[in-house]
Amino acid sequence: MTIYVGNLSFQATEEDLREVFAEYGKVSRVSLPTDRETGRKRGFAFVEMEDEEQEDKAIADLDGAEWLGREIRVNKAKPREGGGGGGGRPRNGGM
Repeated sequence: MTIYVGNLSFQATEEDLREVFAEYGKVSRVSLPTDRETGRKRGFAFVEMEDEEQEDKAIADLDGAEWLGREIRVNKAKPREGGGGGGGRPRNGGM
């Protein structure tokens, strides 16, 4: 399962997130997406932990908490809809 962390401070780093979530259990992965064009952080992250009970505890404790001057949103990440690629229309005019 993956945890979504939103409303993050733009100063937050992967290491910061790893430290916070490590208090609840073993963190297997942290992803802090950046904007493709500007390279700036997008204000959210994804955290994966090895144990679902520990993830649930982290979500319960951290959702709505103030961290680095912002009230963060922490919940179970929802799977992406569709296959990416966007638009849903053929690029070549349907030919």
